[in-house]
Amino acid sequence: MHETLKLSASLIVPVGTQVVLRSSIPDVASLDRFPKGTVAEVVRAPGDGSHTYAVRCIDGSQLNLHRQEFSILKQVKAGPVGDSAHLLAEYDLHQYVVYQCVVGSRAYGLSREDSDVDRRGVYLPPADLEWSLYGVPEQLENSATDECYWEMKKFIVLALKANPNILECLFTPIVEKTSEIGEMLQNRREIFLSKLVYQTYNGYVMSQFKKLEQDLRNNGEIKWKHAMHLIRLLLQGVSILTEQHVPVNVVSHREALLAIRDGHEPWESVNRWRLSLHREFENAFRQTTLPDSPDYAAANRILIDARRKMVEVRIDS
Repeated sequence: MHETLKLSASLIVPVGTQVVLRSSIPDVASLDRFPKGTVAEVVRAPGDGSHTYAVRCIDGSQLNLHRQEFSILKQVKAGPVGDSAHLLAEYDLHQYVVYQCVVGSRAYGLSREDSDVDRRGVYLPPADLEWSLYGVPEQLENSATDECYWEMKKFIVLALKANPNILECLFTPIVEKTSEIGEMLQNRREIFLSKLVYQTYNGYVMSQFKKLEQDLRNNGEIKWKHAMHLIRLLLQGVSILTEQHVPVNVVSHREALLAIRDGHEPWESVNRWRLSLHREFENAFRQTTLPDSPDYAAANRILIDARRKMVEVRIDS
């Protein structure tokens, strides 16, 4: 029986947890046995993983057990459904990536020789996996290679919310891999642009500005890379509302943005630019011809059409 909880001295099962015996345990007092599967409750937990737990059975009997002698009832009841990640590990879900692109500094036109390559995209697993008891993860991540791929529904939902990271994926000038499904997304990417851009981008900018103020107040200095990205988001937000296009590449502002990132501009100057861009953003919002909300119906149709294409795809493990 597989358990997601690792048998480690650092993971102590708390008092009150209901557990199940993994094998039969003799009752010394009555010369009887507690069979495998007996349910009990932890009444005393050890200070570390090398000592025993005291567990109390339904009839009031108390046993002293090592961690490897019992399972957690909640995990037993969940079975493999409760540990889908373990089961899905046998499948190479990366083979179902339908759209792969580069974002970050290389897409912004702000990269240097030592800049990382940040890859993002969309994956769409076969219907058999999507419909199974175990489902599929909302995203595949590999921090070592700076890669992240969202399951298609998750990607579309985030795009409809005008998530800046997702919109950049759709409008980046660097696309490394695509497919018929990936092209469906790119060809209709304008359906995700709406006045929500104003609210969402403002939310990100306000959160970033709050962090900068806290850094300045607590440490007497700010994280200049964060300040640069705050300005970049405002520049992009203004352009989206006025041009109805996400200008991922901001190379025209490269010199000014890198000066901020390198700490060559005083905060007072950066803040003046921020306030000026906020005014531009407000004016652009008042004048934009973007719709009030994204085209949910069109996005839904793309997802359904894409799902249908995966019905007959065989699962390779």
